[in-house]
Amino acid sequence: MGVLNGIVTLIALVTFLGIVFWAFSKGRAKANQEAAMLPFALPDEAATAGNGSTLPSGRQPQGGSHE
Repeated sequence: MGVLNGIVTLIALVTFLGIVFWAFSKGRAKANQEAAMLPFALPDEAATAGNGSTLPSGRQPQGGSHE
């Protein structure tokens, strides 16, 4: 049973190292840069609120009707 555990551990280690090597390889550099910039490609939430009823912090303005 110990040999089987060792083999499975070795397979898991080789798989992990393969994924790490693939993720940081030169061929993935452009895709990684594009993925890193995705959060900045979205418009600001306050700017897309439509009627401007929310403050930049996401709170509702004070006063007004309570419909």
